[in-house]
Amino acid sequence: EDLGKDHMIPQCLPLGPGYITDGGTTAGGITKIVQTPTVIIFLSQDMTYRQIYMDGRKLEANPNPSWMGYSVGHWEGDTLVVETNGYNDRTWLDRSGHPHTESLRTTERYRRPDLGHLEYTLTLEDPAVYAKPWTLSMNAKLAADTEIIEYVCNEAASKRSEEHTSELQSLRHLVCRLL
Repeated sequence: EDLGKDHMIPQCLPLGPGYITDGGTTAGGITKIVQTPTVIIFLSQDMTYRQIYMDGRKLEANPNPSWMGYSVGHWEGDTLVVETNGYNDRTWLDRSGHPHTESLRTTERYRRPDLGHLEYTLTLEDPAVYAKPWTLSMNAKLAADTEIIEYVCNEAASKRSEEHTSELQSLRHLVCRLL
């Protein structure tokens, strides 16, 4: 049984395109957004980052595969639209282990309906794995004046992995007793 040991977090690896759906984890947690006229940068607690180029360039045809992909963005009214390709295939799309290939392409839409809220829509396309594109939506709250606290996975990885395995073994024993 794998019990999630192959997930990126126990291995101290970046979450890749799944970072947005893993918000309940230390690695996903808080994201700080820094905006300039030519680039938007997402900074995460686990010291990973994304660059979204806003200077009008197109997606690269053959980008060098990376954990967070290659992103370009533009504004459609009050909505930021971000297109990304160039992901490596070493991550999952979510905690359930849904895979992707280097052919994955994502389109994200960020909209602030008011000062304290963010609406987020993600469309994933990977014809090598999925028959058709699929979309999910989420809402987030603004945490104004909140600092991101540096989190270095290596410091706690072995302890967290041991605790996770111990919890899963206890749960398995409890289920067996109930049966």
